Amino acid sequence: MKVLVTGGAGFVGGHLVEALLDAGHEVRVLDVLLDRAHGPGARPTVDRRADAVVGDVRDAGTVARTLVGIDVVSHQAALVGLGVDLSDLPAYAAHNELGTAVLLAGMAAAGVGALVLAGSMVVYGEGCYRCALHGEVRPGPRRPADLDAGRFEPGCPFCGRALTPGTVREDAPLDPRSAYAASKAAQEHLTRAWAVGGGGDAVMLRYHNVYGPGMPSGTPYAGVASLFRSALARGEAPRVFEDGRQLRDFVHVRDVAAAGVAAVEALGAGRLPGTTACNIASGRPHTVGELATALAAAVGGPEPVVTGEYRLGDVRHVVADTERAARLLGFRPRIGFADGVREFATAPLRPPVATGAISRRPRRAAPPPERRPAAR
Repeated sequence: MKVLVTGGAGFVGGHLVEALLDAGHEVRVLDVLLDRAHGPGARPTVDRRADAVVGDVRDAGTVARTLVGIDVVSHQAALVGLGVDLSDLPAYAAHNELGTAVLLAGMAAAGVGALVLAGSMVVYGEGCYRCALHGEVRPGPRRPADLDAGRFEPGCPFCGRALTPGTVREDAPLDPRSAYAASKAAQEHLTRAWAVGGGGDAVMLRYHNVYGPGMPSGTPYAGVASLFRSALARGEAPRVFEDGRQLRDFVHVRDVAAAGVAAVEALGAGRLPGTTACNIASGRPHTVGELATALAAAVGGPEPVVTGEYRLGDVRHVVADTERAARLLGFRPRIGFADGVREFATAPLRPPVATGAISRRPRRAAPPPERRPAAR
């Protein structure tokens, strides 16, 4: 098949392009090479076997030209990360929402009826929790007063009892809690509107915490794995927010790329009619503190420091149910946490492209916790 990969010069997109080519597909890449993602004056760094086009997915003419002869589109192009502050709202809407709308309109005009959308677990907000009295519940945003006091765990929204985190399924209601999350939810809504309106079939892959070689470094929009890794490269201790016990599902980028290939091939074969969302994750959660500790140990760096800081908009626990991806796509991750983190600890990152703070301005819980190594 001939596959168009938007954002194919990016972190996940680049690995996906290579995996598609290795699987025998023809690949065309469309990437605008944003300065804040690639650096000023960047050139496409994509596999030489691919047809690389520098252009903006928000430009209808460019989209029309790149869709000629295409069978399946894998839409990876997006601004990523929680963001720096509310000034990022227009950029997320302009790139992620408008870009997706222009692409979908172009696909409808060109008669291209198969789409893989790079989604994100951020659309869920908090993950799934269970209350001993009320069963499965979904807590709302944590209150700043609780975070200030170091009370990081959400309570039952009905009785306030302590909750047990569980796995979140794809049928969970969407509850975006940041500009980025809202834009990713909007991409899904636009995709469903396109499909219902006769555009075609779509698979929305909700990536969980992707890490691996080629992650961007030195940018406010990087994920926590990159921030920890960048700190260790500078000889500094990774700074772990809250108490380090936040649960996440860290999935290796090569597994994510394999899921992307499986989705392309399932759509191309007509095996997934309609619109389907799938969690793409390892199925084995770890704490943020465990990640920092494992990275530091792998390079013999300074032990992580738990700071007690927090960021408004962060969620406490998000753990994926991966049954649907296994059943519909045959996706089963192959790279375990220990092996993946050991490789990532010394793998090359993308060069720094941004200056200034590396995360949104955090707040500190009071009283400050003891500065100690991160632990589960």
